[in-house]
Amino acid sequence: MPDSGTILAVDDTPASLKLLTELLKAEGYEVRSAINGELALRSAQHSPPELVLLDIRMPEMDGFEVCRRLKADPATAPVPVIFVSALTDTDEKLRGFGLGAVDFVTKPFQREELLARVRTHLEMQRLRHHLEDVVAERTARLEASQHQLQSTLLDFVAVLGATVEMRDPYTAGHQRRVAHLASAIAQELQWPAHQIQGLHLASVVHDFGKIKVPAEILSKPGRLTTLEFALIQEHAANGYDILKSIQFPWPIADTVHQHHERLDGSGYPQGLRGDAILPEARVLGVADVVEAMSSHRPYRPGLGVDAALAEIERGRGTAYDADAVDACLRLFRQHGYQLPA
Repeated sequence: MPDSGTILAVDDTPASLKLLTELLKAEGYEVRSAINGELALRSAQHSPPELVLLDIRMPEMDGFEVCRRLKADPATAPVPVIFVSALTDTDEKLRGFGLGAVDFVTKPFQREELLARVRTHLEMQRLRHHLEDVVAERTARLEASQHQLQSTLLDFVAVLGATVEMRDPYTAGHQRRVAHLASAIAQELQWPAHQIQGLHLASVVHDFGKIKVPAEILSKPGRLTTLEFALIQEHAANGYDILKSIQFPWPIADTVHQHHERLDGSGYPQGLRGDAILPEARVLGVADVVEAMSSHRPYRPGLGVDAALAEIERGRGTAYDADAVDACLRLFRQHGYQLPA
């Protein structure tokens, strides 16, 4: 039996609402029910629940509009929304994710699947609150000590990196391996220790923006649609938006923002060229490509280190920083470097 949690169930069909409510109550959850969107908004605004299960096809105000209004209100914006709907169209799902929903359950739902998703998102929500409380407490307690504050920031970055990998098992370890390679490249380039430390931390969280990308897209085994790929491409800007307000002694947010930029302007999200791209982002970009091509992905097997090195060699001086590419090639071909397991 799970810990008690407050869930708001919304469905315009009385029988479906009764079934959903009784199922959740039987598992020990406190359930509030709403038969339409207006009542759902009133209930959520009066006392925000921990989770909302929301039907889409409802008269007067559909689930998409309810979700949009919930996310527009600061009091209810953090509450995770799971759509429970008979809709199966990918575009409709993407619309829901774009409005801020965290998951989709298709009707008629399987009892165990629904309960598993409810448990998962409640646990993630509680973990997020716990992390916020821990960070706030530590920051206040260590404010007077610069050394201790820096230590807290390092721990915080590690938590951020681990959070993304919890959602995406196919790339578990990707950020850690990229950070290891990026740091090795910077050492080969004889960067100062302080700059290498900042690069390492930026690398550990360079894909943190993927926390806003639906997990089913991250782990999709087939080819991504144009819309799905566009959502994934937003992760660099999403990561920047999340990290930019944190006062790091290194340009971590900007490095995350720029790690998919390319010297010739062919990268994203800003299409930066040449010296407009931070040195840290140039090194991170090379390390990211090598690790990603070498490793397994849901949509293809790993291509191997040789193919990855050939790719950066082809783009040397055009897409990728020449010094970073040369240092990376020396590591693998002359110094026997291997990506960590």
